[in-house]
Amino acid sequence: MVLRFVYFVGTAGSGKSTLVKSYRDWLGNNGIDCMTINLDPGVDMLPYDADIDIREWVALDEVMGEYNLGPNGAQIVAADLMAVNIKKITDLLDGVRTEYVLVDTPGQLELFAFRESSNVIVEAFGKEKSMVVYLSDPMLCKTSNGFVSNMVLSSLVEFRLQLPVINILTKADLMKDEDRDRMISWFENSDSLYDDLLDNDANPQTVVGMELFKAVESVGIFGQIRAVSAVENTGLEEIYSATQLEFFGGEDIDPEDND
Repeated sequence: MVLRFVYFVGTAGSGKSTLVKSYRDWLGNNGIDCMTINLDPGVDMLPYDADIDIREWVALDEVMGEYNLGPNGAQIVAADLMAVNIKKITDLLDGVRTEYVLVDTPGQLELFAFRESSNVIVEAFGKEKSMVVYLSDPMLCKTSNGFVSNMVLSSLVEFRLQLPVINILTKADLMKDEDRDRMISWFENSDSLYDDLLDNDANPQTVVGMELFKAVESVGIFGQIRAVSAVENTGLEEIYSATQLEFFGGEDIDPEDND
């Protein structure tokens, strides 16, 4: 059976684990089988029971003790140790029959997106049947400059992993309607973002922001973003629609055809 992997990637605090839990529950409630993998060796508690948990082989506190490292250094070593232990995970996946594998990535985006170990993991799981859900934290996207910076990160994730990316705006329940609509407009209509950047021309950051905007626009990242709330379970069907479009051309899963 072909396993299809959906990686949840985003900055620390963007709500990856909470969304994995909510999306897993939503899939189950709609009769769609899935499993979860936790790839964060430093997480203290998860809001869901991971079917496969990297902490069984790589635990941050143990890495700190063994290598005499602080938390930051241990996170880097742990990220590389994940790749060393990847065969143990792929062995567990042999013979698994499920429709989606939801992969919860480390809290610090750079530990997954910018280290070579991430490519080892993606290749081991199966790059041709994988995609990324990139979580944008609205707290970081309120200003036009902040929004552009976040889109640069999304572009870098796509560039580094070479996987299809869908962009979502998390914590929609915490946003005012006008803030949510403005951020969605920035993503779906890049001219509105450009105009708002121009309105901030007195801000020295905007000089850099304009150049970053041009770079991001040139790679074609703008188009559609989905507002999602893991608390209110809104927007989850749009994640499903996007993954279906990527993997099946928009058709619903037919288990008989998934061998």
